[in-house]
Amino acid sequence: MVDYAIDPTLPTGLPSDGRGTVITVGTFDGVHRGHWAVLQEIRRRAREARRRSVLVTFHPHPLQIVRPDHAPLLLTTPVEKKEILAETGLDYAVFLSFNHVLASYSPRRFVEEILVGRLGVEELVIGYDHGFGRGRSGDVDTLQEIGDELGFTVDVVSPVRAGENAVSSSKIREALSEGNVEAARAGLGRPYCIRGLVVRGDGRGRKLGFPTANLFVPMNGKLIPPAGVYAVRGCLKRGVFDGAIHIGPRPTFIGSRPTIELHLMDFEGDIYGEEVRVEFIRHLREVRPFDSASALVEQLRYDVEAARAALAYDLNR
Repeated sequence: MVDYAIDPTLPTGLPSDGRGTVITVGTFDGVHRGHWAVLQEIRRRAREARRRSVLVTFHPHPLQIVRPDHAPLLLTTPVEKKEILAETGLDYAVFLSFNHVLASYSPRRFVEEILVGRLGVEELVIGYDHGFGRGRSGDVDTLQEIGDELGFTVDVVSPVRAGENAVSSSKIREALSEGNVEAARAGLGRPYCIRGLVVRGDGRGRKLGFPTANLFVPMNGKLIPPAGVYAVRGCLKRGVFDGAIHIGPRPTFIGSRPTIELHLMDFEGDIYGEEVRVEFIRHLREVRPFDSASALVEQLRYDVEAARAALAYDLNR
């Protein structure tokens, strides 16, 4: 897969090789199971028709431009989205720079200038709830009318369900906001992840017998699960390790600032300055104060064993 960043104000497009394209368009935050179904459908159609498969997506999230007070926290940063999309087998992922100019495009202008003029669309495949153009005024019927006129076909992929609900980015955010990382995983098709740089802390965890890596997670609009203790896997350069993570305040120690602290089981080594990817497997408990350090240590022992059991179950299920 090749990814392109396109400024809609500049006359650029895909390299021309005489083949048309099968395209899908959307924000695709999270690249969840519903998104994956659409992406595999355009890949299948492109292969059968000997065309190129193309995803058109946006950065930043459109709501950050048109309604910033309603913009959601992201399930995937641009880097994470590219890493996931690299596994789809698509030919191209086009990242449109979403700005006020692009926000003002009518549905017809977007289709004519971007999809037809620059990307050579011959088939357009979209999700069941797709909306596009100024104020999301374009819908499936609009696209089909434009497609009939300009010579490309439009098809809709049915929703993918997790339980009774259709999988959606908003449902996954809702689950994560409640600490329900298992429901989020069911929608995503993989564990929810954050990334952080290991920085020096106050060393309190080591003194208690549970050394932790203090993570600095950039404030880049990424959704962080709420305060609590979770069973996780920590992905380092040297491998993947079982662990438990604490997110939020440390009420047992008055005056301590909130932290994100990762304890890796059966691990020794210096990882200061290293980036760690954390995969959330199960929520274990809420953050709460303890009467003494010894009471906290007893709870930490229980947390580690609970995390070990949850991760063993996850591995074997």
